[in-house]
Amino acid sequence: MKPQTIDPQVRHDAVMFFDVADGNPNGDPDGGNRPRVDESTGHGLVTDVAIKRKIRDTIGLAAENLGYDTGRFQIFVEAGHALNTRTAESYKATGLTLNAKKVTPEQAEAARRWMTERYVDVRLFGAVLSTGETKALGQIRGPLQFGMARSLHPVSPVSHAITRVTQTKQEDINKGERTEMGSKWSVPYGLYRVQFHYSAAIARKTGVSSEDLSALYRTLQFMLEHDRTATRGIMTMRGLYVLSHSDAFGNAPAQSLLDRITAELVPGVDSPRQFTDYKIGVDLDDLPEGITFEALQG
Repeated sequence: MKPQTIDPQVRHDAVMFFDVADGNPNGDPDGGNRPRVDESTGHGLVTDVAIKRKIRDTIGLAAENLGYDTGRFQIFVEAGHALNTRTAESYKATGLTLNAKKVTPEQAEAARRWMTERYVDVRLFGAVLSTGETKALGQIRGPLQFGMARSLHPVSPVSHAITRVTQTKQEDINKGERTEMGSKWSVPYGLYRVQFHYSAAIARKTGVSSEDLSALYRTLQFMLEHDRTATRGIMTMRGLYVLSHSDAFGNAPAQSLLDRITAELVPGVDSPRQFTDYKIGVDLDDLPEGITFEALQG
């Protein structure tokens, strides 16, 4: 990677493309796990929360693969671990008493710094720490912000009836029932685009390093490889493009840069069903002074 791409002291704006074939990239629990769609346009959606979950599940492996200190790449928001227990550890580690009536700004900052040094998702995404007995910790704002991923064209979710050859309840077997019905949803095909932004000004407060950014980009390239399930079908990372500025303030508005990266249907295709139905284009003509571009994938 170029040095500027992983420089934590400058702004970064990026675009990522991924696709799904015969799978459910992000089910809606309020809709029977139906793939999320914009009801007005039919475009498929994947929430920023779902994307960050995949990053959290993979970034420790990426850091280990890169030879980094995995002690700095622990995950705060992790299944099976209570958040209040982990915030309480920051008090104990820095000599604070839980539910202390008086905590100085310096003491609270020391506890927050303990959290950011330990948990990579707190450094990158921020966290609400003022729950339970650690009210003084407040909230840490993260420098890395993802938007919602949206498919480039409308998707057509399909419900599939499925059967199972055994029953859930013994009494149903006793009644002579032999199969049990169910269903699963899938999207035949969809190419999704998502933007994300990194603020160096905020990152100064959370202690983001070049190793963090290297591990992040490595994670984005490989996280779908480590998130395979029968429900998700075939999900593939198709493109990762980063535009880096020369300083923390930035050299140009983000959208004017990201609009240079496009994905269009190839001539003659009306209903896309595979990635080769698209052509990704990057316009690098007359880039603003101080902007560097790197295609990490695609």
